[in-house]
Amino acid sequence: MIKLLRVTPFIFLLSGLATSASVQASEQSYNQISLRAEARQEVAHDQMQVTLYSEAQDTDPARLASTLTKTLNNAVEKARKHPQISVKLGNRSSYPVHDSKGQKITAWRERAEIRLESTDFSALSTLTGELLQTLSMASMQFSIAPQTRINSEDQLLKQAISAFQARAKLVSTAFGSSSYKVVSLNLNSSGFASPPMYARSAKMLSMAADEAAAIPEIESGSSEVSIIADGIIEITPP
Repeated sequence: MIKLLRVTPFIFLLSGLATSASVQASEQSYNQISLRAEARQEVAHDQMQVTLYSEAQDTDPARLASTLTKTLNNAVEKARKHPQISVKLGNRSSYPVHDSKGQKITAWRERAEIRLESTDFSALSTLTGELLQTLSMASMQFSIAPQTRINSEDQLLKQAISAFQARAKLVSTAFGSSSYKVVSLNLNSSGFASPPMYARSAKMLSMAADEAAAIPEIESGSSEVSIIADGIIEITPP
């Protein structure tokens, strides 16, 4: 019995603390409202990426690798003459070619890529036309350059915060309150890329290399960039 009498007050105390904490938690979330605001704009693609490749087949894998390496090295050498164009090697793979029964290796086939990127569409499309004389095109796509995206998001950031504040004031007024405070606020960016658009076929780009005055017309498209302000406000009771 003595032990029971000693333990009971302690349990009662814990129960009282739990009740007090529950009341405080309830008071802290009182008059809190979740809000979301968004600012968005359409941003033109100002960066162009082109992937070219060379593919060949040979019975000698070493000779095949050497042939592709020479082809790519020549392309890289030409591309590096244009400082405004970024050039890097892409994927490279090889695989055996079997006979009709699939039992014996009759040859080897290899493919190697080169990737070009630039904000100078005219220079890159002209270079692409030249390189298509010895390479093939895998893809051409457009995107927003990193610095352009940052600049766009910085502008939208201010607009999103202003929109959130306007909405918070509107909600506060609707509840008969004259003021509010921001409990939390998250700012997130998002972009929705449009499909790449091709102005001309690979064959036409190749033909442009032989025409000094003919520069392929590029329609790069655009993407929508947005900033979302997602937060919680607490309005002052009227």
